[in-house]
Amino acid sequence: MPTVAKAKPIIYQLLPRLFANYTAEPVPNGTIAENGCGKLNSITPKVLKEIRQLGATHVWYTGVIEHAHTSDYTRYGIPLHNPNIIKGKAGSPYAITDYYDIDPDLAVSVPHRMEEFEALVARTHRAGLKVIIDFVPNHVGREYHSDVAPVGVEDLGQGDDKGMFFAPQNNFYYITRQLFAPSEVDLSGYDMPYVEFPARASGDDCFTAFPSKYNWYDTVKLNYGYDYGDGSRHYDPTPSTWLKMLHILRYWAAKGVDGFRCDMAHMVPIDFWRWAIPHVKELNANVVFIAEIYDVALYRPYIFTAGFDYLYDKVNLYDSLRAIECSSQSAATLTSCWQTVDGIADHMLNFLENHDEQRFASQQYAGDAKRVEASLVVSAMMSTGPFMLYAGQELGEKAADAEGYSGYDGRTSIFDYWSIPTLRRWLNRGKCDGTLTDEEVALRSFYNRVLTLCNSEKAISEGRFFDLMYVNYENPRFNPHRHFAFLRQHGHDLLVIAVNFSDHEAITEINIPAHAFEYLEISRGFAVAEELLSGQKSMKAVTELSPFATHIPPHGAVVWKIDTRELKSNVKK
Repeated sequence: MPTVAKAKPIIYQLLPRLFANYTAEPVPNGTIAENGCGKLNSITPKVLKEIRQLGATHVWYTGVIEHAHTSDYTRYGIPLHNPNIIKGKAGSPYAITDYYDIDPDLAVSVPHRMEEFEALVARTHRAGLKVIIDFVPNHVGREYHSDVAPVGVEDLGQGDDKGMFFAPQNNFYYITRQLFAPSEVDLSGYDMPYVEFPARASGDDCFTAFPSKYNWYDTVKLNYGYDYGDGSRHYDPTPSTWLKMLHILRYWAAKGVDGFRCDMAHMVPIDFWRWAIPHVKELNANVVFIAEIYDVALYRPYIFTAGFDYLYDKVNLYDSLRAIECSSQSAATLTSCWQTVDGIADHMLNFLENHDEQRFASQQYAGDAKRVEASLVVSAMMSTGPFMLYAGQELGEKAADAEGYSGYDGRTSIFDYWSIPTLRRWLNRGKCDGTLTDEEVALRSFYNRVLTLCNSEKAISEGRFFDLMYVNYENPRFNPHRHFAFLRQHGHDLLVIAVNFSDHEAITEINIPAHAFEYLEISRGFAVAEELLSGQKSMKAVTELSPFATHIPPHGAVVWKIDTRELKSNVKK
């Protein structure tokens, strides 16, 4: 079982292409010449210091490995990619075309792109932050070819028997005797027809030569020795794909990368992970593996068997918080969320935004960034596991643009050359002193307080959790459909945390049961408590005989801290 660090990871996700792009008026479907592109060198010590001071411990640099793109770098010896098989002008960061290279779009000096990445890793470490990058094990871009791989490294697909749908040592699955012809996708444009024969299976397990435009037609599924034709497994001798992907992981770990966010990890056989992760940790035992995973039934196997350190908790906590915000689902359902991951909560990575999801402040989600406080406190403080935020989230980015390939969908495009309005203003070309609205300043300050508390308070980073909902369902001064309350405790520190998902302020009285004092081994009584988000202080009851009274703003939260050594049984309220 992986070892979980005492510090609570706070991961700041950013796409360098978008993050450091200062183009004020990008054009939908614009080229890199029209819209510009953020560079690795623009993520300066000043920028990293600001990210660290926000409360982050890690930066996830998304889309740094070379992937399909329409820009022409042939003068640097980089083959031109066929635009007919690329989604958007900038291409998907998940259609990797060279696992051993840095995407040239991100370099100030293309011939020195790897040196620029290595310098970014060093800067990040000097700023007190760790580096996470993507590992995309399930699929590659259709035109995958490494022109900078170490000597002796064979390309993916090199030596494949293309006359077989499946062969144990093949890297791809072949749709034999059929031409690749995705529906509603023109492969003949730009005077560069794209021809693939025989066709290869697409990355989303589409085993046909005719994927639709909604399939991952720009990618090719990798073969890990599992025959999708009859369900048989062929893992001895070690499949070629296993060996090649392990080499890639160790290559990046040797460059100082501290962790890998593993794209669609559940689409790769668990046997590979059980074999590969220990081999990488032989090189560096502290490298962390994060699985993007969407099947609750696989949570425990991917921790205990596969060896992942952390897993996305999207289909459990994220989906529940979104349903509470958008669909009036009862807040009481949050109890089932922690029960679902009981015993593994410290391995679950929580988030409210990432590049796949709609922005919280978008019209397609909450429509108002100020409504985030309740969701943020629950997601960040309910467990000792990691919390992740997406660049611009802390400023209330609305993703209100239709960037090109990505339309008006509430997401920040990963396919287009674009800039993020809130970040562009705040960064002010790297000065980090740009003009923000009062609301944006207040929001960023709130994120800073919450994220900083996640590691300054051991009750959150290391402590125990106790759900207070079951003793408050029939409480007339507590609405279990709109309110959620729980305890976090470590040593002498007790936190009473309560949130309000309602549009109205809450004057609540929260029952704390006798079992909480027994389970957490804390005393009862009255003491002056401090509300850590506002700095307010007040005498509070911490006993099953008197409810814990607190005001909670609309869509707000309170985090009351009590030093249990100061509890007095003879103090009146």
